[in-house]
Amino acid sequence: MNRKYRLSVALDIDDVLMECVPYAIRLANEKYKFDPPLTIYEVDHWGTLGTRADVIFEFFQDPEFFRTQPVIKGAKKLVRQLSQMAEVFVSTSIYHQFMGIRAQRIMEEFPEIPPDHIYMGARKDKIHVDILFDDGMHNVSASDAAYPILLRRPWNQAATGMLAVNNYDEFLKLVEVISDSYRVRLEPPVYGEPGIIVLVGPSGSGKNAVAKVLSKKCASLEKLISYTTDASVGLQGGEWYHYITLDSFRKLYEQGELFESTTYAGHSYGSRKADVEAILKNGKHVLTVMDICGAMALKTHFPNVTTVFIRRDKRALLTELLEKNLSTEEKVSRLMALDAEMRNADICDYTVDMTTPEEAAREIIKGLSLTRRKKGGA
Repeated sequence: MNRKYRLSVALDIDDVLMECVPYAIRLANEKYKFDPPLTIYEVDHWGTLGTRADVIFEFFQDPEFFRTQPVIKGAKKLVRQLSQMAEVFVSTSIYHQFMGIRAQRIMEEFPEIPPDHIYMGARKDKIHVDILFDDGMHNVSASDAAYPILLRRPWNQAATGMLAVNNYDEFLKLVEVISDSYRVRLEPPVYGEPGIIVLVGPSGSGKNAVAKVLSKKCASLEKLISYTTDASVGLQGGEWYHYITLDSFRKLYEQGELFESTTYAGHSYGSRKADVEAILKNGKHVLTVMDICGAMALKTHFPNVTTVFIRRDKRALLTELLEKNLSTEEKVSRLMALDAEMRNADICDYTVDMTTPEEAAREIIKGLSLTRRKKGGA
């Protein structure tokens, strides 16, 4: 008999449940009539920027700002749904003189959260919960939570290797996956209908090499070609990625064409829902290589998604990374993210040890029963 465990989740307020930066930008545009208007993309990192966007900080000194902060669309529904899945807390950093206003707003807008579950203070690393959901990269990186999760915003795009989501639906799916990770999967899936296989692993794990072998061995698999702003990746023959400019990437995202987007080592990556649907419509399984954030987005938008973590000895990972033709800055970013990425094995459906790409591919084919999809094999 399995013991029932109820997860504990701490939610940030500013730009997670209530608008903060976007609200300040609207107020600044109304007051100062900026031409062109100030946009959220100008707030591209945390703290003072040395640009015209610094004007938003004046609104953070006004108690009326905190009394009138709009609740983000869908935030109330998120809290209601999450309360059915986990024990919900609030962890919010706010100036001490506005703490009373903040507490009152939380109790009014989110009655599902008990008043004694509201914690205020900048030291979020002292909050001991299973999951922290925050838009502050510094809070996520320092968190003591088992699973700190970042909500993607323009000011945290430099984050690499962190668990991150783009919206509430992806967050709820990730909470569900984390909860399911406590259960043991007994039977491997046998794909009767077209499904999606996602290879996940840290930089240097060899997941791209495994995917290449799989795509050659299994005619039932078709590679998903994604998009990236990293020219060094996207211009290398276009095997897994199309290169596009940052402006083009943002346009795809804003038009809702990308079902997932993430940032790794300063570069944006994303995939189009229409591309996945086209492969499935043709009766093929989708094969793709993504970070854990993209994998969770797939699970949010599509059924029958299986994540396979490619595990490799840490010494081999470090050697591979150091030998890559990358800038020192990018190597440092990937090395710092390594431990966090290795932990993602815990929330993937399966783990395969990397010996050789061929052996890892054989294990995946066997474990997922791909050759039994239909007559004629893979």
